[in-house]
Amino acid sequence: MNASPERIDHLLSRLGYCSRSEVRDLLRAGRVEVDGVPVSRPQSKVPPSSVTLDGAPLDHPQPLYILYHKPLGKVCAHDDARGIYADFPERWRLRRPCFASVGRLDKETSGLLLLTDDGDWLHRLIAPRFAVPRRYRVQLQSPLQGHEAEQLASGTLLLEGEKHPCRPAELAVLGDQEVLLTLREGRYHEVRRIFAALGNVVVALHRESYGNLTLVGLEPGAWRELTRAERPEEGP
Repeated sequence: MNASPERIDHLLSRLGYCSRSEVRDLLRAGRVEVDGVPVSRPQSKVPPSSVTLDGAPLDHPQPLYILYHKPLGKVCAHDDARGIYADFPERWRLRRPCFASVGRLDKETSGLLLLTDDGDWLHRLIAPRFAVPRRYRVQLQSPLQGHEAEQLASGTLLLEGEKHPCRPAELAVLGDQEVLLTLREGRYHEVRRIFAALGNVVVALHRESYGNLTLVGLEPGAWRELTRAERPEEGP
């Protein structure tokens, strides 16, 4: 689907190429063209897909939808030079709306992370009413006691400092100290706090899937764009 025409100064600034005031310099130098014809007026409305800068098409003029394999040790903060955003093109950090993760994984958690600059799509993924499932592989410090799956499925587990219990969750036991946990909400450090409430400690945590999306074929630190079929236009 082609995007509607957009003011050239707004387009270049929101994609992180320059500030709106700097667009005039690019235009005066003849560096910006639409279908091979130089653009001279900052207020000119142009089809984003037809614009070139120095002869090259613009970098992702449409919103970004990224699936990323977050490695251990990286944080999801924009202002950390060693964080996840160092794995993406530098210009993406200058885009407006902001290129941001759909929720966060803490430094000691690896796995699937989605990123976008489409605020509506981000909201649909995290909004409680859509209850998009997230599946985690969890290594525990102590053996399971046997009651955990039933308690999680009941929707009665209350976390420390919370007034409302967790939504019902699914627990698949892989071993005495290893489980797959599927949640349909995203609270702060929820997996670690769930097992703390159950009298255990998480020693390793990896998110395997988000909705129908998985990390098949992606090594830690690698990413790919989602296909149109993987990012439905309506709520998940």
